[in-house]
Amino acid sequence: MAPSLAQAYRRRWWMAITAIIENLLFSAVLLGWGSLLIMLKNEGFYSHVCIENKTVNTNVTSVESGEWRSCVEQEEILNLGFTIGSFLLSAATLPLGILMDRYGPRPLRLIGSSCFAASCAMIAAAAYDPEVLSALIFLAVSFNGFGGICLTFTSLTLPNMFGNVRSTILSLMIGSYASSAVTFPAVKLIYDLGVSFRVIMWVWSGMACMVFLNCFLNWPAESFPAPEDIRYTKKVKLSGVVTEDKVTGDRYITHVTVMEDMMGAKQPEPDQPGSQNTAQGSVPLCHSVCSPIFLWSIITMAMTQLRLIFFMGAMNKMLEFLVTHGNPNPSEALQEEVEEQVGFYSSIFGAMQLLCLLTCPLIGYIMDWRMKECEEEKATTHTQKSQSDPPKRDRKVQKLTNAMRAFIFTNLLLVTFGIISLIDNMPIQMISFVLHTIVRGFIHSCCGGLYAAVYPANHFGTLTGMQSMISAAFALLQQPLFVVMLGDLNGDPYWINLGLLIFSLAGFLLPGYLFYHRRNVIRANAERDRLVASLSAKENAPLTQSDSGTAESQANGHAANGYTPNGHTV
Repeated sequence: MAPSLAQAYRRRWWMAITAIIENLLFSAVLLGWGSLLIMLKNEGFYSHVCIENKTVNTNVTSVESGEWRSCVEQEEILNLGFTIGSFLLSAATLPLGILMDRYGPRPLRLIGSSCFAASCAMIAAAAYDPEVLSALIFLAVSFNGFGGICLTFTSLTLPNMFGNVRSTILSLMIGSYASSAVTFPAVKLIYDLGVSFRVIMWVWSGMACMVFLNCFLNWPAESFPAPEDIRYTKKVKLSGVVTEDKVTGDRYITHVTVMEDMMGAKQPEPDQPGSQNTAQGSVPLCHSVCSPIFLWSIITMAMTQLRLIFFMGAMNKMLEFLVTHGNPNPSEALQEEVEEQVGFYSSIFGAMQLLCLLTCPLIGYIMDWRMKECEEEKATTHTQKSQSDPPKRDRKVQKLTNAMRAFIFTNLLLVTFGIISLIDNMPIQMISFVLHTIVRGFIHSCCGGLYAAVYPANHFGTLTGMQSMISAAFALLQQPLFVVMLGDLNGDPYWINLGLLIFSLAGFLLPGYLFYHRRNVIRANAERDRLVASLSAKENAPLTQSDSGTAESQANGHAANGYTPNGHTV
């Protein structure tokens, strides 16, 4: 039932559009945790903890009135669920990368859509009796995170079908993944209109089954080859059309040629053992893993993930502190204002997640900058290169230049976000919402584009998975940071945000190394060109001497026969 690679190539635009929509609705929806947390508290998840423990806030109403108690212990337990789900959202990428490099994206996408449907079904079932089934939320968010990253990760190889605009399509995939945090705020709007939480979750589970069906019908069993590994051919069909002249009775045969585009994986050429494909295929994985670019990218991504995940997990509490300013006994009016302000700003933050989808193509454009010129260089002949044309751009140097600019731009935005988050002003925090959203989409696009540009295509999944797993493990620090903020710091996030701002300066180490590596590549290319020029000069010297010797011998021969160089007899 799985379509062939050629059939998938003809359906690539349908697959790309549906993958963007599916990422938007089903991938990293757990990142909209602020809105989901409010709905879970309203549905009574772990509300019984507030009755067993006596640290209950003044915002408490009776269960009989349809509302549930809330307390600090409840938020800590639910935030632990977010920590587990967000960890799986990134940590599962390493085994997924290894499996995808081996078996292709189709089986993983089928498993991911099934897990997401099961997670929504478990949340809906737990909502029927939250006092007994609250523990299901941990299993549900685990399935949600794992299923979401399966859908996201399998869509990252689809841009290989789009050639020169691969980075732009890749940024759209990552942008839709980052923008999926808007889904839970949108669900909360529907929830606030009076729609049952359980009905919403059951419908969402059914929609995830449609993702399973779309993958089953359209995604090929083979992996998508990289653009340099794709073989494009034309299948020619020759058919004859017979016509007969009614007057003379003569018959004429007209041949009609029909050409169809075909695509398949390029086969290695035995007569070119030193080709680029063979060279890439012979690169061991340990060489890519131990390369300085990959190691610096892990540091950059780990730091950025911790910064972004902590803000998302603690955002509601940080907004609450901006309203109460740490007042341990807020009045009823102040508490109502806290609830209103936190709900309003969390909705704005959720709506701003769509900016990821709108702004990520900018990073893709930066990563693709002038790459088409570099590819045209491969098509030029040696005679064209020898002419007095402006020097062509080296493909590897251009890739490093684009990646360096993209990371510098993203890190500047991250530092600006950290500075604004220190300001004790609610309206100004909307700027930090915008910057947080843009950085979250940019950093993944930068890293994915860097790996696709520098490393072999068959290493992309494993390297991306390893980087995501290490970053996710480091981002687990957000849970103890959250506990320290609520405990020792009495809800004040200033010192944690200041420390994370200083730590975020480490993000400039990667573009610094890319600049150093780019300079070494330029020097190596210049030395290679000088060596080639000197070898060419040595090869041309004997030819010049032989040509002059031949001309001299011909002149002597003519003189011996009584002819002058002008052809006259002596």
